[in-house]
Amino acid sequence: MNRNGFSRRTLLKGSAAAAAGLMAVPMINRGAWAQEFRNNPGNAANVVFGFNVPQTGAYADEGADELRAYQLAVKHLNGEGDGGMLNTMAPKSLKGNGVLGKKVTFVTGDTQTKSDAARASAKRMIEKDGVIMFTGGSSSGTAIAQQSLAQEMGVIFMCGLTHSNDTTGKDRRRYGFRHFFNAYMSGLALAPVLQEEYGKDRKAYHLTADYTWGWTQEESIKNATEALGWETTATVRTPLGAGDFSQYITPVLNSGADVLILNHYGKDMVNSLTQAVAFGLRDKQVNGKQFEVVVPLYSRLMAQGAGDNVKGILGTTNWHWSLTDAGSQAFVKSFGQEYGFPPSQAAQTCYVQALLYANACEQAGTFYPPEVIKALEGFEFDGMGNGPTLYRAEDHQCFKDVLVVRGKENPTSQFDLLEVVKIVPRDKVTYPVDTFPGSLGPYNVS
Repeated sequence: MNRNGFSRRTLLKGSAAAAAGLMAVPMINRGAWAQEFRNNPGNAANVVFGFNVPQTGAYADEGADELRAYQLAVKHLNGEGDGGMLNTMAPKSLKGNGVLGKKVTFVTGDTQTKSDAARASAKRMIEKDGVIMFTGGSSSGTAIAQQSLAQEMGVIFMCGLTHSNDTTGKDRRRYGFRHFFNAYMSGLALAPVLQEEYGKDRKAYHLTADYTWGWTQEESIKNATEALGWETTATVRTPLGAGDFSQYITPVLNSGADVLILNHYGKDMVNSLTQAVAFGLRDKQVNGKQFEVVVPLYSRLMAQGAGDNVKGILGTTNWHWSLTDAGSQAFVKSFGQEYGFPPSQAAQTCYVQALLYANACEQAGTFYPPEVIKALEGFEFDGMGNGPTLYRAEDHQCFKDVLVVRGKENPTSQFDLLEVVKIVPRDKVTYPVDTFPGSLGPYNVS
């Protein structure tokens, strides 16, 4: 058992989370809207959600937890279970009886952590399964591909785990929404802690996943650390799912760098970090300093995979199950009772996305996508685990608190692996919308 009461198979039954304070529900202009739109459920008793997650590939662990969270969200939307964050979300239009009087059902797909596969799977869901909304994914490449499809086909996509700046930057779309934070926010949150812990005189070597997330993560952390006075020794791209990173780690040993920044995620991060430690990097003294490793984007699932290798390593995360706010506690309790272990950040962001879409439908009084989109744009909410949160209308990016975390030196369980070093408030990671120019596109699509 850890200090939060988790065991491998069960969770201590805690008291129900206190409901968040009531907030006024924004009024939506309920003007006339088109009677027909793609996959309009009409008079059907059910409405279908599509959960498109990586069930195979480098990010499959995150995908499995996302699917667990989506299934739990469906239970809560349909009035089953203890309600989870429906008890803490504010403002809230949902009633716990489905969405607009219809029970929620779902279909699933496998993105394979590949953009083409993700798009094909989502297209099948739209054309064959009649989904009114689709959601999921643990890769920015797959998120951007699905978001583009959503715009083309007029079906809303609620992004899963996607951290690239491009998702709500140059590749933003009117029919796509992201709750997860991005690489730029990671840089803003992490840099001050890196300066405090490691100083201003450092030489950094980047290993970077060679796709949109890795590129923007590298750029964001590079810019943030160079602003501190750090020197970038090298930036090296690595293929997604490489497995063996030894050929990329060996040159670090003689590079003169005293920090290795791993812009890797999922199994790639587990493998690259494990191999870096095996090569003795963390035991080295370089430039008169202890060699350090930084993982800008962390997850509890990655920490589990990497084991003792994560001890002392800094990074950022979107959310962590140890948070004590009412929304986090409600979700952790529900998820734990359902599955016997705490949820990951991937689970939390996907659960919240499902609820946010459903709530927007209730708020708009229709499933018609343009009206649902307008209900989400500029929506401010609380009670869902990240403090007061804004879905910015101009780019569909959520702005909320960001966590800086460190691998625990003395974990108390297989789940208690990360400690929250700093909660960086929303205003410290909010940036002007024109930082990443892009176009959302139209509300109405043919």
